[in-house]
Amino acid sequence: MVIKQIKYLILKELKLEMRNKYALGGILLYVVSTVFVSYLSFKKIINPSTWNALFWIILLFASINAIAKSFISETQGRLLYLYTLVSPQAVILSKIIYNSLLLSLLSTLCLMVYTLFVGNLIQDLPLFLVTLLLGSFGFSSLLTMVSAIASKSSNNFTLMAILSLPILIPLLMVLIKLSKNAIDGLEHWDYNYLMVLLFLNVIIVALSYLLFRYLWRD
Repeated sequence: MVIKQIKYLILKELKLEMRNKYALGGILLYVVSTVFVSYLSFKKIINPSTWNALFWIILLFASINAIAKSFISETQGRLLYLYTLVSPQAVILSKIIYNSLLLSLLSTLCLMVYTLFVGNLIQDLPLFLVTLLLGSFGFSSLLTMVSAIASKSSNNFTLMAILSLPILIPLLMVLIKLSKNAIDGLEHWDYNYLMVLLFLNVIIVALSYLLFRYLWRD
């Protein structure tokens, strides 16, 4: 029952995204323009640490812009309609899955554009891609729940930025460490950090699944 609800809710999100193509186009324009400004600022090969930090800064703010609309853009009438039809678990899981797919696409495009303009310093591409996909899932899970909390406030975009940045720090620290290992091309993968990243993702999804129903009632 919940799986069927999730399927229809994901299709609903996709249809709404297709109707508002300007929103996705604006995010892509933000990524391209930010990367191009970075290219104009450096105009030469930068050191690996700067390359890594700059990439995650661009992706972080692109992710916030992409997911901020998850609940903030939902009208009260639509939320009330969903409240009568589907379970809160289906709503939050469908949002997380859809936003994960959206961020995975966005992060891949960001990496391609970033590589085109700034250059490619990655020695271990498989590790970097695994880190990128797990990071996209972590960003989407965390920011989706924060968007739901911020939607209850009148000043929702400001509240979302204030809430999201501090709690993203542990996730960012792990992502930066893993991506730095991929850039350096270490002989063996650091599975300890990969397990920490997986554990963080599981914890975020579990908390969202358990706590969203209380938020949904309001």
